[in-house]
Amino acid sequence: MQVLHPRCAALDLGKNVLVAAVRLQEDGGVRRECRTYGMNTSQLLMLSSWLLSEGVTHVVMEATGSYWKSVWHVLEGQFGLMLANPVHIRNLPGRKSDVNDATWMADLLAHGLIRGSFVPPAPIMALRELTRTRKQLSREIARHTQRILDVAGLKITGPITDLLGRSGRAILKGLISGETDPEKLADLVDPRLRAKRATLVEALRGKLTPHQRGLLRIHLRLIETVEVSMAELDREIDKAVEPFRELLERLKQVHGFGAVNAPALLGEIGVDMLPFKTHGHLLSWTRLCPRLDQSAGQTHSNRTLNGAECVKPLLIGSAWSAIKVKDSYPRALFLRLRARRGAKKAIVAVAASLLTSVYHMIREGTPYKDLGAQHLTRHDRASAARRLVARLEQLGYHAQITDRAA
Repeated sequence: MQVLHPRCAALDLGKNVLVAAVRLQEDGGVRRECRTYGMNTSQLLMLSSWLLSEGVTHVVMEATGSYWKSVWHVLEGQFGLMLANPVHIRNLPGRKSDVNDATWMADLLAHGLIRGSFVPPAPIMALRELTRTRKQLSREIARHTQRILDVAGLKITGPITDLLGRSGRAILKGLISGETDPEKLADLVDPRLRAKRATLVEALRGKLTPHQRGLLRIHLRLIETVEVSMAELDREIDKAVEPFRELLERLKQVHGFGAVNAPALLGEIGVDMLPFKTHGHLLSWTRLCPRLDQSAGQTHSNRTLNGAECVKPLLIGSAWSAIKVKDSYPRALFLRLRARRGAKKAIVAVAASLLTSVYHMIREGTPYKDLGAQHLTRHDRASAARRLVARLEQLGYHAQITDRAA
């Protein structure tokens, strides 16, 4: 088998130690050597010096938790790095050890048998960390909001849709201060609230114990603290996307993408589509296409694979927002597929369509153009006409079609 990387190394990572296996193709054959290093910075610098002294050009490591990130940071720029999915490089059972795993990976890398995972460059990685942290903080706010509802026991989410809006916060602060009269609490809401006053007063009838008021105070204070951190993160994200401002503004034109999820998408897929040869490769990476599971001429499953726990929910959420736009192609596509395949499969198809558009916008530098709600209808009409003409010609007729005058 042809050797593509004659001087390579593989790293088997752990929490506190790593095993490095060097494979050097020399005139007399193959020389191998394994060494063990710690995971702190000084040990990683020693690892880098050893690999350089051996003339190593390519290094592969497993995507083990978050352990690989510190190693990648030290070695980046000095070697051709590759991050491997552990599922794709699994060794034969019965001989499991760190040394054997590292040696096996080195052999696979030397012969070009490892498919590397996508690792974005440093600016995109920084943006990814910021947007993912913002998502976690947003989830924390949602959790504390749910706990407020559990503590209060008041049915105010019917008249007031947004509990953390102006009216909702005013009522919560009134409850925390000790106000119990529903009429006075109803006076605190914004005059523009659409809920009827009688409905709101009835929803505010309840009784809170002193410890429940204390819990409401704690949860609301935590929410406000997290909101301050989110505002700081938003400023940092705005700075991080400054080099890609023009691309970001074009992405915001895509239905379903806005000021929050557009930077998050760039942080996940990057601003360079060279790692993805076609839009199909990107759809496969984001787990938005059917799996290939066939044997003996039978298809066992075509469900989408698990994974892409950050980017896939982001795209699905954007698709749900996109289908709310009237007279748009995403909405027309969703309504057509929902009738035959159900809402879940239809929304995945819409997400895949949006990502395909984003792929070509980034790769070709083109603006977003919505195909319109009638695109599928026009396509069906043309296909039906071609099919009928072909059938007539098979029967021995010569057919020519023209559009009917309006």
